[in-house]
Amino acid sequence: MSARLTWATAGRVLSQVRHDPRTIAILLLLPCLLLWLISWMFEGTPVLDQFGPLLLGLFPLIVMFIVTSVATLRERTTGTLERLMASPIGKGDVIAGYAVAFALLAVVQAVVLTSFTVGVLGMNSRGSLGLIMLVAVLDAILGSTLGLAASALARTEFQAVQMMPVFLFPQLITCGLLIPRAAMPSVLEAISRVLPLTYGIDALQRLEVGATFTDVRDDVLVIVGFITLAVVVGSTTLRRRTP
Repeated sequence: MSARLTWATAGRVLSQVRHDPRTIAILLLLPCLLLWLISWMFEGTPVLDQFGPLLLGLFPLIVMFIVTSVATLRERTTGTLERLMASPIGKGDVIAGYAVAFALLAVVQAVVLTSFTVGVLGMNSRGSLGLIMLVAVLDAILGSTLGLAASALARTEFQAVQMMPVFLFPQLITCGLLIPRAAMPSVLEAISRVLPLTYGIDALQRLEVGATFTDVRDDVLVIVGFITLAVVVGSTTLRRRTP
């Protein structure tokens, strides 16, 4: 891998996103709109304070998964990725470049969404907003890397969207968002331990009630591990030619 080629790939991806207003709107405005709707729907109740930190991690993960998987497939179907892979650039440089680009977008998204939820919607949290933002960024990066891995299995943009229920729905059901994991059947609780979103939601639930970084350090390390694993899987499954 070459740092120069990785940054060149990241710069090209960011330049494309900068000229795509729809993608920017989906990345930055859609999560804010969803949280505003929830705030409006439950106005006068503590719902936003209670569930807002969880949604700060959940919405970016879903949005970044969709945007990354579809954007990568678009590059493949238009031949851009194939031409890129015909050059001396390595698979690792391509995947790392995409991961860096979407990670930077994830940081911007998390900052905008957290600022909007706290500053405009008035969410109050007993936990550190900085730590909540950190986990939200990691969840968004996780969504990007899962999207990269999913794009390796899809051949069209429609198939990439179809990957969302396969990759994300089991995690949404078992992550502890609907009921505490301790109350689940033992089999489902065991399955939840090997799914990355479990650790993102667990960290945000702890932070929402005032936990410190030490309390969520293990969750953060597990999320980073899953991000690394998804990048490796994306690199090893990236095809040099489009079928």
